Amino acid sequence: MKDLEKVTWDQGRCPAQARSSASQKLMVWLMLFVSLTYMLYTLKLVSTSSGACNHAPFIINHLSSSSIPYANVTEKRESSSASRTGTGNQKTELRHVVFGIAASSKLWEHRKNYIKIWYRKKEMRGVVWLDDHVKKDPKEGLPPVKVSTDTSNFVYTNKLGHRSAIRISRIVTETLRLGLKDVRWFVMGDDDTVFVTDNLLKILNKYDHNHMYYIGSLSESHLQNIFFSYGMAYGGGGFAISYPLAKALSKIQDRCIQRYPALYGSDDRMQACMAELGVPLTKEIGFHQ
Repeated sequence: MKDLEKVTWDQGRCPAQARSSASQKLMVWLMLFVSLTYMLYTLKLVSTSSGACNHAPFIINHLSSSSIPYANVTEKRESSSASRTGTGNQKTELRHVVFGIAASSKLWEHRKNYIKIWYRKKEMRGVVWLDDHVKKDPKEGLPPVKVSTDTSNFVYTNKLGHRSAIRISRIVTETLRLGLKDVRWFVMGDDDTVFVTDNLLKILNKYDHNHMYYIGSLSESHLQNIFFSYGMAYGGGGFAISYPLAKALSKIQDRCIQRYPALYGSDDRMQACMAELGVPLTKEIGFHQ
């Protein structure tokens, strides 16, 4: 009986030993393959590096010679751009900026006092966009007041917000379509936003108005940024859009708005359209709520 058990045990153990031996051989071959591959890669890398060193003077000469015409092309482009705009290196001034101010007819009598704090009628250009007609007094020194285009044909499905967000998100486009001349920047704000215009000009002069820029800042509330976006300019603090970007926006904005009926406010609608245009937010902390 014991002999039979021994034979049975030996027979059961042999396949296990065979499998173990096969696994060990496989591991050895795998290690050899990896080692050989590594050696070949190292030899190739060394030979390539030595070859590159031998040709280093040629590469340097090639870069040196090509950098000169590239610089000339850049200078020609810059001078050509300056001649087209007629501005050259002239700094951006208040006359180059147009303010688009979002306001409500129900709150106008109170909120217009905030605009009086910073707006200088003889030096600035701007338009207040309302949802309905209000009484006007030319002696108050306020910007011209206009009623926004009807947006009732746009779908709005957010149950927590208000559809006035659609009207407000179109203010930059509506201001552009007024056809004002010599505009470099459109600056958007609410009727209770107070702009320090000297600081605003310092910010705008950091950027080339001939390129597409979307400049603003985040909310001071971390929760707001989490809920909405860390890549969105908050309109309560104001934001700036360069003229070329405003033109590009005006061509696609209505279709863009139609694609996002569930968004909450005007700021996230603006960011959605900026994303479709491929223009990220340029953050400047001077714009704050």
